[in-house]
Amino acid sequence: MKHPLVLAVAVALAAVAAPTPAQTADTGTAVSQTANPFFSESPLPLHYPQFDRIKDADFAPAFDQGMARHLQEIEAIANNPEAPSFDNTILAMEKSGDVLDRATTVFFNLVGTDTNDTRNALRAEYAPKFAAHQDAISLNGKLFERVDTLYKQRDSLGLDAEGVRLIERYHTGFVRAGAKLDDADKAKLKAMNAEMAQLGTQFSDNVLKEVNASAVIVDDVAELDGLTESQIATAARIAKERGHDGKYAITLLNTTGQPPLSQLSNRGLRHRIHEASVNRGSNGGEFDTTAIVSRMMTLRAERANLLGYPNHAAYGLEDQTAKTPEAVNAMLGQLAPAAVANARREAADLQAMIDEEQTAKGMPSFKLEPWDWAYYTEKVRAAKYDFDESQLKPYLEMKNVLENGVFFAAGKLYGLSFKQRTDLPKYHPDTWTYDVFNEDGSQLAIFIFDPYARDSKRGGAWMNSYVSQSGLSGDKPVVANHQNIPKPPAGEPTLLTWDEVTTMFHEFGHALHGMFSDVQYPYFSGTSVPRDFVEYPSQVNEMWADWPEILANYAKHYQTGAAMPQALLDKVLATSKFNQGFATTEYLGAAMLDQRWHQIGASQVPAASGVMKFESDALSADGINYAPVPPRYRTPYFSHIMGGYSAGYYAYIWSEVLDANSVQWFEQNGGLTRANGDHFRSTLLSQGGSQDAMKLFRDFAGHDPQIEPLLVKRGLAPEADDSAVPGAEPGPADAE
Repeated sequence: MKHPLVLAVAVALAAVAAPTPAQTADTGTAVSQTANPFFSESPLPLHYPQFDRIKDADFAPAFDQGMARHLQEIEAIANNPEAPSFDNTILAMEKSGDVLDRATTVFFNLVGTDTNDTRNALRAEYAPKFAAHQDAISLNGKLFERVDTLYKQRDSLGLDAEGVRLIERYHTGFVRAGAKLDDADKAKLKAMNAEMAQLGTQFSDNVLKEVNASAVIVDDVAELDGLTESQIATAARIAKERGHDGKYAITLLNTTGQPPLSQLSNRGLRHRIHEASVNRGSNGGEFDTTAIVSRMMTLRAERANLLGYPNHAAYGLEDQTAKTPEAVNAMLGQLAPAAVANARREAADLQAMIDEEQTAKGMPSFKLEPWDWAYYTEKVRAAKYDFDESQLKPYLEMKNVLENGVFFAAGKLYGLSFKQRTDLPKYHPDTWTYDVFNEDGSQLAIFIFDPYARDSKRGGAWMNSYVSQSGLSGDKPVVANHQNIPKPPAGEPTLLTWDEVTTMFHEFGHALHGMFSDVQYPYFSGTSVPRDFVEYPSQVNEMWADWPEILANYAKHYQTGAAMPQALLDKVLATSKFNQGFATTEYLGAAMLDQRWHQIGASQVPAASGVMKFESDALSADGINYAPVPPRYRTPYFSHIMGGYSAGYYAYIWSEVLDANSVQWFEQNGGLTRANGDHFRSTLLSQGGSQDAMKLFRDFAGHDPQIEPLLVKRGLAPEADDSAVPGAEPGPADAE
């Protein structure tokens, strides 16, 4: 079962809610235990959730009873008259909370993938209750005494390394949760945690509603010049569904940049879409999030102070591989000047293209703006490489990419095989389910694929687990990947962009991390690793998207089956570093903004009216405020940092250092071979959080990570400073 302190992470990531006074089996309940699918393990294969039996009405009773039972279990552990032992304390906590675990796991996943008004209301109701439940465990003095006793005895208990580490991680979790505070400060902490849980839920709800409300309505189809017939038909269908029959709706993703900007020739419409995107959450309307941001940042800073840290970043980073804000600042600061310089060089090419085009039309030129970047980037790409990305799409049909690309690579590297099954229930019709088998025919996992965007689904792409591997319970993984690919009109193929292809490989890297888990204790299962390490295996898996043998197997025309021409394959590879100045700058803008927000004290947090000025000033101070390249996320819709990635958005590029080193390792050791796959699986992917993260990297690669491969990959200057490299010695960044 989920370790009690892990529930807090689940709540933070999903921005959930909590229950009313629990009715347990002892006090009586109106809900039949046999009727509620969460009161016992699912009888389906690998305990796959019974989506066909789960009703929204089942969640509250399961939450209530789940928490009540969990607290009874915790009280029994804390008040056990026997001396604390590994079995009666640590293992007992690992096995506790099964009903709550099942219910919250499914609920949070469904809130992200297919929410509705009932689920949103439940999330809002239960967020503070879950926070209070978590505090009741982590601030239980008697329970901590038992953990502390075992922590002091850990090396003399006869445990293996994983058991010793489990005690250490429990102890760290309790201390960081406030177990050493006095009663008055514990009361303050509880109030803060409850309020932050509510704010997180409200922020998530507002962001989803705002992104749906911000769709740009277009009256005249002529304005959509540049879009495909399929995209125009989709825009017409969405507009009709939203009460704008005869018009066209351009929906937004929860990022600053919007995909249609690379295609639309109408500059005025591009401007409208960009403005709708960047102004979300700061318009003063009902979904404005600036007051939420201000209050959340204040509370985080105050909580950090209460726990003995100068700011929230220092608190959050202590338990990551980065360790300190200074280490993160050093790396981001090292990359930013080179990234902006590259972006400026790219902008010069774009401006030259604009000038040339306008002169040819006999019209005055105009200055490059953010809403022009993607459109003219494609023109420059076509001119430089004789390559239009739209040429790729007929060769990138979605299911073919999944089965003959992503799955094929996993077969070549790890010996896996996949078989689609249609007998298991679905939470949404637009999902696919596969059994996953090891090379010897034994079942490894069940995999769910959920590709399409919908109004009920949060933005972005992610992996989640419905069942986590555990040697203790014997559970095998049930994991899911999610993307937000626009669904084409009925009967038409789903043709992907190259970004969507690499995202599919990326998310499957997370899935492999979850599926290959081979640990004893649920605490360490799968992706239960430091936040700045978790993106690393997924980024490594991206390398196979354009690996020649893999690409040749899936890049086939959806109508003719003809292989993508070699010349086009070569262009895909040749453009790999194209536009990296933009990509790195927009990412660093968001990552450095995250650090600015979380490295200040409570007294420095602006009021709601000052949130956007703070953002502007922060970007200027870091030298990353290049106007044509805004941050990938602006503060009012930066969902990562209002959830589980607070002070942690740097993790993607921190992990990319490890990724670039690993890609180099694969290339130097023969590439796509079973031996290489087995080595990566055994030394790293199977270990979860059972060992120190940087030790796992060294076990795999045989050396400390170096920054040079990343600089080459990103097209940045080759100079490096080892002190800014994760795990470099002697340096400040040697951990999670």
